[in-house]
Amino acid sequence: MTRHFIDLADAGPDGLRAMLEAARARKADRRGYPRGQTDDDAPLAGHTLAMIFEKNSTRTRVSFDMAMRQLGGSTIVMEAGGTQLGRGETIADTARVLSRYVDAIMIRTDDHQKIVDLARYAEVPVINGLTDQSHPCQIMADLQTVLEHKGRVDGLSWAWLGDGNNVLHSIVEAGSLLGFPVRIGCPDGYDPDPAVVAAARARGGSVLISRDPVEAAAGADVIVTDTWISMGQAHAEAKLAAMQPFQVNEALMARAAADAVFLHCLPAHRGEEVVDAVMDGPQSLIWDEAENRLHAQKAVLLWCLGKLG
Repeated sequence: MTRHFIDLADAGPDGLRAMLEAARARKADRRGYPRGQTDDDAPLAGHTLAMIFEKNSTRTRVSFDMAMRQLGGSTIVMEAGGTQLGRGETIADTARVLSRYVDAIMIRTDDHQKIVDLARYAEVPVINGLTDQSHPCQIMADLQTVLEHKGRVDGLSWAWLGDGNNVLHSIVEAGSLLGFPVRIGCPDGYDPDPAVVAAARARGGSVLISRDPVEAAAGADVIVTDTWISMGQAHAEAKLAAMQPFQVNEALMARAAADAVFLHCLPAHRGEEVVDAVMDGPQSLIWDEAENRLHAQKAVLLWCLGKLG
């Protein structure tokens, strides 16, 4: 059966743990290697990943490209505007054709239904590089980063401050699969998708939504935020005003656990959702988090292609 990675639940708790262990081990095994050197076992030699970009990208593009290189494989980059997909060819037809050429497909797009349809018709694994609904690859890197610095992910409390967006959806999903509570501080009208929260709670996950940023952050082990104005959205002054009390600043970090860590998927709008003193401060793990996109992506690729679990 083809292994797609559309959301974290596709892998389940055991699959996620296997990927986190593989990411950790491969990162450790590469210490001292040049970035472009292939892993000693080259497990994806001869494999090719097609990468479809309908949204701008830095970390997703480079991490997946380097992931395939380090695993011994290769990539084909497809910008939507330069393909027949951008001229009206259906998702179904694109999926069928690409399945004859490549071993896996990664897509970074807007409408989540596109990736659902792509996976429905593809005969090779399809990986969610980002949709408006979720961002599972980012959260794999976040989990790896917390695991490296805290020694575990289960039982730690995560606090989210800001917009109820795709990144938050995947954090909520991760919490319900791996056993950590998520407290969400967001203004009225900017809640996460109720269906995502309901699904997490149905799996036994603990999800709290609060209008008080201090309540959300109090005693938290992990503080996370993201841009308030997402890619493609207009610069909405009303939204910025509503979000301002949820800015991650030094005072808010002081409400978290003394050894709390700070995460941000980047790019950041410094001075909006987070201040420089936090971004560049001793509790910030954003650069480890960004690096771990590479190692996490390698594990996702190996899982999808049947090399793990």
